[in-house]
Amino acid sequence: MANPSRPRAAALITTAALLSAVLAGCGGSTGDGDLPAQKLDWKDCPAPSEAEGGGSAPSPLPHGGDWQCATMKAPLDWSRPKGDTIDIALIRARASGPADKRIGSLVFNFGGPGGSGVTTLPAFAGDYSNLRTRYDLVSFDPRGVGRSAPVECESNSQLDVYFQQDAVPDDKAERDQFLQRTKRFNAACERNSKKVLPHVRTTDAARDMDLMRQVLGDDKLHYFGISYGTELGGVYAHLFPKHVGRAVLDAVVDPTQTPEQGALGQTKGFQLALDNFAKDCTSKTTECPIGDTEQDVKDRIAKLLADLEKKPIPGIFPRQLTETAAINGIAQSLYSKDFWEYLTEGLEQAYDGDGKILMLLSDSLNGRSENGDYSNLLAANTAISCSDAKPRYTTDDVQRKLPEFRAASPLFGPFMAWGMLSCTDWAVPGAADHPDVSAPGSAPILVVGNTGDPATPYEGAKKMADALGEGVAVELTYKGQGHGSYDSKNKCVQRAVDGYLLDGKVPKSGAVCS
Repeated sequence: MANPSRPRAAALITTAALLSAVLAGCGGSTGDGDLPAQKLDWKDCPAPSEAEGGGSAPSPLPHGGDWQCATMKAPLDWSRPKGDTIDIALIRARASGPADKRIGSLVFNFGGPGGSGVTTLPAFAGDYSNLRTRYDLVSFDPRGVGRSAPVECESNSQLDVYFQQDAVPDDKAERDQFLQRTKRFNAACERNSKKVLPHVRTTDAARDMDLMRQVLGDDKLHYFGISYGTELGGVYAHLFPKHVGRAVLDAVVDPTQTPEQGALGQTKGFQLALDNFAKDCTSKTTECPIGDTEQDVKDRIAKLLADLEKKPIPGIFPRQLTETAAINGIAQSLYSKDFWEYLTEGLEQAYDGDGKILMLLSDSLNGRSENGDYSNLLAANTAISCSDAKPRYTTDDVQRKLPEFRAASPLFGPFMAWGMLSCTDWAVPGAADHPDVSAPGSAPILVVGNTGDPATPYEGAKKMADALGEGVAVELTYKGQGHGSYDSKNKCVQRAVDGYLLDGKVPKSGAVCS
């Protein structure tokens, strides 16, 4: 929910951030312009840049070996492939199995848009160790993200103010203030990133991936896309259907939706996750510390938010926990069932006047490190989303839709509805109402939907499968909770995905795991 109007906003990178000198990259020359023939200079990985979230260089791989990083040159403007270039940051873990069993590279995108693959892949490497037996595991910072010509907008202190603002305005004065904050943020993006802003669309990133495929030496792109990464994968398949190898789309974005429809769908998804959280807490044999019944849990949360709107409580000094920060913190904890215990503890503390845990969760969602530095997650998320999506909504549009959003979720609905204004006055026109992912002639693409996914609701998997076209998508359903399926460690899901990626065994479409 870094950009709450987008169903692909905020992804696994935020989970990694909780548990655990920007390189500009623009303006180079292509030389002879033969970019597919460039050689990557793989070296030990540096510590992540501030735009990537900061921290330490990645630790050695779980079963031995070191991470390697490199930089790939790509055209700034794909319509001028021999013009200026940008740097695309890459990371890889070499295949651990015998060389004669190696299939090639498996490229990951973990979502956002705006998440750094260079920092996320090492954080989740243990989950993919089986896939590493036959693939080099590869990820990257997409253009506009991290160390790949990062979009820059506001400073750390300005972002602290931005994330403390009242994102659920109740009267004209609050609406005007909210609009002015959005306009200031968007103007800062244009001022600080004018050169790269027109060139961060998903279609640009897809073309980067095809160049990456060639530079890595692969005839086909083997791909694992999660959350927004499923949209990127679908767009790639549309542009390069004959280049698709073995591809998996997990936590699937509905490619048929407008931003408004996506926001409403995500509102319903987070409400479903909150309902499931409340049911889980109150159904245990031990007493639920945050409510006696499911409805009591939700009523107490609603009262907390109403109280915070009037009077914030201490959060992480010197900041206070506002209504907006609390909503973000609650949303972050619903991305994974593993985080429900943090939500329970955070709510307990907040009821006693201590907002630290909910603010920590909110910071994680927004890409803020413990030392107060922000990654460029929000900047990149906004830039990519607003460049992709054509609609530009007004306050009249939001007010007209508010009743429908409130009906979908009294807690998340208004917040998500007002988030639709994030592209107001954006400097670059949006490309389309929704992405084109039709991919006739593509190899089979495994599409995995989770019935309890809050951020990319389950219905999106079917819509993606239909949009890819007849004979392309193979559907797999996981009856679970949280954002995504493979990383839930469900054995049934992992067997199906591993069987396809490692051995080429295409599961029966319509299979169900629970």
